[in-house]
Amino acid sequence: MPVVSAARYGKDNVRVYKVHRDEASGTHTVTEMTVCCLLEGEIERSYTEADNSVVVATDSIKNTIYIKAKEHPVNPPELYASLLGRHFLDTYAHITVANVSISVKRWTRIVVDGKEHPHSFYRDGDETRNVEARVTRDGVALTSGIGGLLVLKSTGSAFHGFVRDEFTTLAETWDRILSTDIDATWTWKTFADPAAVADGVARFDAAWQDARRISLKTFAEESSPSVQNTMYKMAEQILAAAPDVASVTYALPNKHYFEIDLSWHKGLKNTGKDAEVYAPQSGPNGLIKVEVSRD
Repeated sequence: MPVVSAARYGKDNVRVYKVHRDEASGTHTVTEMTVCCLLEGEIERSYTEADNSVVVATDSIKNTIYIKAKEHPVNPPELYASLLGRHFLDTYAHITVANVSISVKRWTRIVVDGKEHPHSFYRDGDETRNVEARVTRDGVALTSGIGGLLVLKSTGSAFHGFVRDEFTTLAETWDRILSTDIDATWTWKTFADPAAVADGVARFDAAWQDARRISLKTFAEESSPSVQNTMYKMAEQILAAAPDVASVTYALPNKHYFEIDLSWHKGLKNTGKDAEVYAPQSGPNGLIKVEVSRD
């Protein structure tokens, strides 16, 4: 007989914008985020028996997201996700898990004549700050991250000494373009409740800033022998910087830029040391992943 082995439901793609106004200075701080909240619990009969008495309407979940954003700080997103998730457990006895995902867009304050403008911002790329929270009555499991941070360096990357066999056509290289979308996540130790998340809340902004700085600095400065080795070095530095983080994960697509042989046109040299014009590739691309944990 078929049984429901797993189920969750809720509201996705809830876009939220909040402005904090400092009345004393006239300075505004803005946060724009997209929230997904999915609930689990004793809800199987809504699937098997069409019994909606156990269903919290997804419209109510959407409204709760807005109301809790009004009632509580939305920064750092780890704290807001924890408080939002706990609300559903405290309100509905039959709900046992709240899964909250938050993606925060990057608005950067405009600098005018060397001075930061108090209420004007620009979209600083497609990078997002991401949070995943799984809130239960036993605790809060949090994963923080960076997504869509597109980087490129025109030299300082190599790839050689890899396996060669009858299917290998890739040439070894000691100097290549390296570009990737940085997708990094770090998983925190489990917190007992939102109050434990709030205790020492500054750790979340600090870890995000450190992870971003480490990723950019290591990418830029290291003479990279491979994406694999570079991402490992990034991860171990994040673990050193954030003692409450249990593991770090990177997923880095290798965005290829291929040389174009232009010798057919009047012997024009554009390969090897003479390469200046390249063809960016949309796919296929390499994809390298790693999870680095404390031993």
